[in-house]
Amino acid sequence: MDFSTWLPFFLATVAISLSPGPGAIAAMGSGLNNGFRRGQVVAFGLALGVITQLLVVGVGLGALLATSETAFAVVKWVGAAYLVYLGVQQWRSPASPITAKDATSANAAQAASRKSIFLRGWMVNAMNPKGTVFLLAVLPQFIDMGRPLPLQYLHIGATFSVVEFCVMTGYVALASKVLGLLREPRQIRWMNRSFGSLFVAAGVFLATFKRAA
Repeated sequence: MDFSTWLPFFLATVAISLSPGPGAIAAMGSGLNNGFRRGQVVAFGLALGVITQLLVVGVGLGALLATSETAFAVVKWVGAAYLVYLGVQQWRSPASPITAKDATSANAAQAASRKSIFLRGWMVNAMNPKGTVFLLAVLPQFIDMGRPLPLQYLHIGATFSVVEFCVMTGYVALASKVLGLLREPRQIRWMNRSFGSLFVAAGVFLATFKRAA
């Protein structure tokens, strides 16, 4: 990609990643519940979810989602249900403060938890047909059909995933800082329910999203 084309795309990806959405909610919820070191794993999952979306668009499956009512509805409802599920899980999270030992210990149980955190991040971004439709609308503006498409998609995927990872890491760090301020079970319970409600709201919003005619 020419720099004159790449720079506007870079700025667009920064704006997209910074905007409030399921990814930002997932990152902040992970930082709140797990601390920074373990919670940051979600940023890797979210970045991989972005690459998954780009692959879907790149191989033409995005066009199927944009034109097939059934395919779009299936992915949309699966994504919406998953967000609501995350909201319920967050709402029911234990109201106990996370200590430094909890956040840094590397026992087998926490290793499995890292895997679940990673998969949660991937699911949030990958199972979002709104993101696919958005990419289908935006990407053509930055694609030069006179040049090899695989290399352009490689540049786009690398840019988007790195930006998403950096921004989501920032959200994780921001939320993990709140851990030091939350010591009372009542405060932690309020924060868990706030994030849980945001997840449910994001799921409901996704369920009402309709593809363009």
